[in-house]
Amino acid sequence: MRLLTNPIVLRMALALFAGAFAFAMFRIMIRRMRRSFASEAATPSDSPSAVSFPLHTYHAVIQQLKQQKHELLSMQQAERRRAKTSENISAAILSNLSSGVMFFAPNGLVRQANAAAKQILGYASPLGMNASEIFRSADLLGSSLTATIAEVVQNSFHEKVFSRRFAARYVTPSEQERVLDITLTSVHAPSGDVIGMACLITDQTEMAQIRRQQELRGEMSAEMALELRNALTTISGYAQQLAANRDPGLARQLASDIATEAAHLDRTIGGFLAGPRAARTTAEVQP
Repeated sequence: MRLLTNPIVLRMALALFAGAFAFAMFRIMIRRMRRSFASEAATPSDSPSAVSFPLHTYHAVIQQLKQQKHELLSMQQAERRRAKTSENISAAILSNLSSGVMFFAPNGLVRQANAAAKQILGYASPLGMNASEIFRSADLLGSSLTATIAEVVQNSFHEKVFSRRFAARYVTPSEQERVLDITLTSVHAPSGDVIGMACLITDQTEMAQIRRQQELRGEMSAEMALELRNALTTISGYAQQLAANRDPGLARQLASDIATEAAHLDRTIGGFLAGPRAARTTAEVQP
């Protein structure tokens, strides 16, 4: 009892109890700290979805962008192939046309011309030439236009809707005279603005020559009919005199006159018929 009541012993027991309690609390705190550190260290490996989800989304977006880029390139290549095919078809059609086709740009210069236009106009290449240079030796035929062809082409760019057709006498650089049928038509963009002028050229030289020959043939036919009528009237008069005359000498003279007039009529008819035969022979000989 004296020992328990001794203040020194009580103090030592109290100090020992406090030390044990502090040691226990320290151990508990150390364990909790270790568990916390272990939990924080294990979090990246225990929940990979938290980090892998943004990375997976990034790769998916990149893959989608690459796919869209590939599709866009494919569409562009297909569009270029279609445009090239359309251009080749248009060029093939223009090159096989018997009529000449030219396209004037808004600056008045020829941008395109097919082979027929080069052959009809007599130029190796009219590209880069203006209407004044191309049609400098052309005169309008039977038209109410007072302007030249070059002026008509230039004025057409200022009109929203323009289409005009006229004939012209044209002389090529090699001094060949031709009759041309020309049609000018304005070309419009989807917005309605005039982006150029299409010029269709048809060589009507052969047709003009045929019409001229027909006109001459008509004139010759009228003259031929008049000569036939006069010759037949003369022969008929000689025949009537021959039938009513009893004089042998006069009969021989009348018969000779009839023969002469008949020979003249035969030569006239032969010359008239030789024209068509010569024309057909010339057409057959020409390649």
